[in-house]
Amino acid sequence: MDFTFTEEQQQLRRSVRQFAEGEIAPHVMEWDEASHFPIEIIPKLGEMGLLGVIFPEEYGGAGLGYIDYVIAIEELARVDGSVGLIVAAHNSLCSNHIYKFGSTGQKQKYLPPLAQGKKIGAWSLTEPEAGSDAGGTRTTARRDGDFWVLNGAKTFTTNGHYADFCVAMAVTDKSKGSHGISAFILEKGMAGFQPGKKENKLGMRASDTSEVIFRDCRVPSENLLGAEGEGFTGSLQILDGGRISIAALALGMAQGALEAAVSYAKQRKQFGQAISEFQAIQFKLADMATEVEAARLLVYQAAWLADRKDVRFTRESSMAKLFASEVAVRVANECVQVHGGYGFIKDYPAEKYYRDVKLCTIGEGTSEIQKLVIARQLLGKK
Repeated sequence: MDFTFTEEQQQLRRSVRQFAEGEIAPHVMEWDEASHFPIEIIPKLGEMGLLGVIFPEEYGGAGLGYIDYVIAIEELARVDGSVGLIVAAHNSLCSNHIYKFGSTGQKQKYLPPLAQGKKIGAWSLTEPEAGSDAGGTRTTARRDGDFWVLNGAKTFTTNGHYADFCVAMAVTDKSKGSHGISAFILEKGMAGFQPGKKENKLGMRASDTSEVIFRDCRVPSENLLGAEGEGFTGSLQILDGGRISIAALALGMAQGALEAAVSYAKQRKQFGQAISEFQAIQFKLADMATEVEAARLLVYQAAWLADRKDVRFTRESSMAKLFASEVAVRVANECVQVHGGYGFIKDYPAEKYYRDVKLCTIGEGTSEIQKLVIARQLLGKK
C-alpha cells in the first residue's frame, strides 16, 4: 500500500491552491452574493488543464488521472465549492460522456474546445418528474429524416445558462423503458434549444443551475451520443465517475471548514484565553479532523480504482460520495458552532461552507440513493 503522492501531484496541489487562494478567494463572497457565474476565470482554468484533467492530450486534455482530478477539485472546493462544482460538472459529466461513448469524430470535434476551456459543457438528466427515478425521463426525441426532434425540459442543470455544449437524455422508444433512453449532444444556437429558469439557491450560488428547454429542437443524427437506447445505462457509468468528483468537492469544503474552525479557535478569546484551550473545542476539532481524514481515504481509494481502468468502482464511488458528503455537513455544522454567533454572519466563511455543503448530499444521487447502490452491490442485485 502506497499512500504517497508523486512530485507531479504535489506540484499540482500547490499550483491549484495558489490559484484558488490568489484569484478565487478575494471574490468568493462577491460572487456568492450576486450569484455571479465566474466566467472570467474559465480561460485560466483551461490554461491550467483543469477543464480537461482526465482526458488524453490528443483531445486537448491534460492526460492525467482521477487522483490528479480529485486533488484539483479538492483544492478548488477548499476555497469555493461553486468553482469546484463548475469544473466537476464540466469534466465528469458532459465531457466524460462524450469521451466514454462518443465516436472518434465526436471526440475530435467537441473534446478539445471543452478541455481547453474555450467552450463550457453541461449535462442534462434530471427532470421535474425524474429525479432519483432518472429512468422516468419524459423528454422525447423522434426521428425526422436526418434529424432527431427533441421536446421536453430538464431541471437542475449545472452550467445550463452558460453551456456551449450540452449532453441531454431523451426517450427514443417509450416501449423499452429505461432501455429506450438515448443521449444527444446539443450545441448553443440550435433552434429550439435554450436555457430556462435560473435557480435562486441556498448555496453554491456562483455555480449556475438552471432549466434547459427543448421545443421542436432539431438535432442532427450524427449528434446521437453512443448507441440508440443506451443513454440511460451510459449515464449510470458516467455517474460512477461523477460521484468521485462530488466526493472530492465535499472533501475540499470539509477541509476548508476544518481549517476555518482551527484558525478561529486559536484567535478567539473567552475567559482570558483562546477558546482552543478549552477541551470542548479541542474535542470538536479532533472529531472533525478524524472524519475529514477518513473521508479523504475513501475518496482517494475510489479515485485510485477509477485509474485502474479494468475494474468497476460503483460501490467505492458511492461509499466515498455518501461518507464524504455527510462528513462535510457535520464538519460545516461544527465549524459554525465553534464560531458561535460569528458563524451566523457573513464576515466569516463558516456560514458559506454550511450553506454550500448540503448540495453534496443531494446532487448526482442523494445519500439515500447511494445507500441503495451500495446495498445492491453487496447483495449482488442489478
